[in-house]
Amino acid sequence: MDLGLRGKAALVTAASRGLGRAIAEALAAEGASLVICARGADALEEARDAITKSTGVDVDMVAADVATDAGIALAWQHARDRYGRVDVLVTNAGGPPSGLFETHEWDVWQHAVELTLRSAVELTRLVLPGMKERRWGRILIVTSIAVKQPVDGVMLSNSLRAAVTGCARTTANEIARYGVTVNNMLPRYTRTERVEQLNAATAAREGITVEDVSHRIEAQIPMRRLGEPREFGALAAFLASEQAAYITGQSIAVDGGWIRSLL
Repeated sequence: MDLGLRGKAALVTAASRGLGRAIAEALAAEGASLVICARGADALEEARDAITKSTGVDVDMVAADVATDAGIALAWQHARDRYGRVDVLVTNAGGPPSGLFETHEWDVWQHAVELTLRSAVELTRLVLPGMKERRWGRILIVTSIAVKQPVDGVMLSNSLRAAVTGCARTTANEIARYGVTVNNMLPRYTRTERVEQLNAATAAREGITVEDVSHRIEAQIPMRRLGEPREFGALAAFLASEQAAYITGQSIAVDGGWIRSLL
C-alpha cells in the first residue's frame, strides 16, 4: 500500500532511539523527508546516518531539548528552514521521572510540565498555521497507555499525559475542517530503554529482581511478549498517511491487548 507520504516533510522529536526512532524509520521507509530531533548529538547523528542508509531519503537532524523554549524554537526553525514546511509533526519526549505522589516536590512537577505537556502544545502551535493554510497536516502525539488506565508508580506521567490527551482531543475538533488530523498513540510495554528503566525502578522499590518484574509484565499481556518499536512505528506511518484522513481525535493503544476495557 502506498501511504502517500513521499515528498512530505516530517519533524520527529526524541528520535535518536526507542519509539521516536522507530517512527522516524517508518516514515522514511514511506518516502517522507525528515528532521529528527533529540538532545544528544552523537546518538542523533548515528540515527540519521542509519535511516538515510537504509531508506535513501533525505534525513536532517537538530540537537535540541524540547523541554525548553529555545529547544522548541530551534527544532521548528530547523525543519522550516530545511523544507519550508512541516506536513507531519510527531511530538515525543522522554518520560518524566517515576515515583509516587509524595516523592515529587513542585520543581519536579514543573519540569514534567515543560517536558511532557508544553513541548506538545508549543510544537503544535508552531506547525498549525502552515498546516491550516495548506489544508493538510498530521499531528501525532506519543503519550502512554496510562491515559486509559493509570500505571502504578508513575504519578507524573499519569497526570501530564492525561493533560496532553485532553488538549489533543479538543484541538482535533477545532481544526478538523482544515484537513488537519490530531491523534494520540499509546504505547505500553515496548522493548525500549524507558521500559527497562521503569522495570529497574519497580524492582528496586519492591525488593525483587528485574527479571521477576519482566516475567510479571509479560504474564499480564495477552500476547505474552513485549511490543517491538517497529510495530509502534507502523501505526504512526498509517496515521500520517493519506488513507487515514478521516481518523482524528483518537487515542490508539499499541499494547498487545493489555488494556481490558471495551473502549
